[in-house]
Amino acid sequence: MGRRGLREQIFKLLFMSEFHPKEELEEQVSLYLGESESLQEADAEYVRKKYASVREKTEEIDALLNDIAKGWKTSRMGKADLNILRLAIYEIRYDPDVPEKVAANEAVEIAKKYGAEESASFVNGLLGRVIRSGGEEQA
Repeated sequence: MGRRGLREQIFKLLFMSEFHPKEELEEQVSLYLGESESLQEADAEYVRKKYASVREKTEEIDALLNDIAKGWKTSRMGKADLNILRLAIYEIRYDPDVPEKVAANEAVEIAKKYGAEESASFVNGLLGRVIRSGGEEQA
């Protein structure tokens, strides 16, 4: 599976996490990955690790989003948009193997596919701010 497909799988897991208690997440991830016939073992492990890494940094990522998103807080954002942003910001700030522009472009494409009508421009605008700020919070 290509990188875009893997990103979509990670996004789906992040999105799913919004609807399950924290105690059930590990089991839900295992069920999801076990039922996904399109994922080979190496891909499933990549998805699991990156999903766990994003979840580990969610608090920091949300704090950045709350600082950068003028007039928006993570609590008001659509769950699809929020999790697309979390994955992209993780890649921008914490994954040196993914170029910033690739992370942003992939996030916009996922937003077009899974988000609302305005999701792609919303995601693009916020990620542009994150990239321009060098990933640091703005005052």
